[in-house]
Amino acid sequence: MGMKILITMLYPFAFIYGLIVRFRNILFDKKVLKQQYIPLPSIGVGNLSSGGTGKSVVIDYLITLLKKNYPIVVLSRGYKRKTKGVVVSSSKSTAATIGDEPYQFLKKHSDISVVVAEKRVLGIQKIKEFSVPNSVILLDDIMQHRYVKPSLLILTTTYEAPFFLDRILPVGSLRESKKGAKRAAVILVTKCPDTLNHIQMNHFKEELILEKHQQLFFTKIQYSNRIVSNSGSQYIDQISQPFVLVTGIADPKPLVEFLKEKALVFEHLSFPDHHIFKPSEIDQIQKLRAKGIVLTTEKDYTRLSPLMNESELYYLPITMAFVNSEDQIIFDETIQKTINQF
Repeated sequence: MGMKILITMLYPFAFIYGLIVRFRNILFDKKVLKQQYIPLPSIGVGNLSSGGTGKSVVIDYLITLLKKNYPIVVLSRGYKRKTKGVVVSSSKSTAATIGDEPYQFLKKHSDISVVVAEKRVLGIQKIKEFSVPNSVILLDDIMQHRYVKPSLLILTTTYEAPFFLDRILPVGSLRESKKGAKRAAVILVTKCPDTLNHIQMNHFKEELILEKHQQLFFTKIQYSNRIVSNSGSQYIDQISQPFVLVTGIADPKPLVEFLKEKALVFEHLSFPDHHIFKPSEIDQIQKLRAKGIVLTTEKDYTRLSPLMNESELYYLPITMAFVNSEDQIIFDETIQKTINQF
């Protein structure tokens, strides 16, 4: 009853917030507010909700797909970094200077460039200064940053909590109206269950109500069979002792379920997304660890590794996989076509 009362009290705030965001979008649609021209092929990834839809996994997939043939520049906000303004990655970059997710991309793909900027327009201007003609720009979390318009916009939404069943902030988690989905050329349904069948996919598609220009793809998380650290790796099935799982991500549920399916024994410490770990929390982790390891996500590893011994800290790599292999071919062709048409 208390939660229902709280939600009812929040409706006026959601209404006002929704009006403000709608008016802003109208100004962009009517070209009263101008969008920055991006002088290179660009692919943007974003969502309508406040987080946890797997955008970073999509960016990682795109980097892997394209970096063999194109110089890649990733443009991101650099959430919770300790710097301000526009920052270009270098060999001295850390999670503190460019943010945990951008640093994750840079550490995994040392041959790319990363630029972080609160204002994406300023980031694009900086990229103009150093990029080569055949570069491709990947824009992370770009959905509501309408001052820049990518060549192709990808919208991510999870299978279990799709945006069309959500409500606008603060009643729900939507950062703008569901109508904003119409701006996307591609909709990626993420974190789909392994048991997903064609009947369920068709039902989801019917609920979604696609526009004529939109493509729909269903994807899932694919976990590695090895856990990794800076000092080495081991097969996940060879973990024999109880361990501590530490997560600072928006939605740790899929990872927890995966580890439980492996019949592994662990204690889970869950922190907010992009959490900055305190010394007292590191002490807590160490006490719970006993003689076992600490397992975390690849994103959290960038923040935890400077604070812990490398021999005791591991992360579990993940990748994006398509529910249907045929869809992967079509998706990859769509990305390549976008670049070719620029």
